[in-house]
Amino acid sequence: MARDSCMARIAAGAAVGGAVGGAVGAVYGTYEAIRYKVPGLLKIRHIGRTTLGSAAVFGLFLGAGSLIHCGKSY
Repeated sequence: MARDSCMARIAAGAAVGGAVGGAVGAVYGTYEAIRYKVPGLLKIRHIGRTTLGSAAVFGLFLGAGSLIHCGKSY
């Protein structure tokens, strides 16, 4: 695969979006679990669910943004 191919750009955008979304989701999930006093091991489940959901959404949107800008050359 070429270095500047469209699929490589989309994959990189989705990976960066997933990483950023995962970090933001972990911070927000931890804050929310503490704020609403989620009991015991349900905190870990809540944080994991928030992390994965946020990573998926950010990755999807950054991948879609990379797809939109794929054909443009500046």
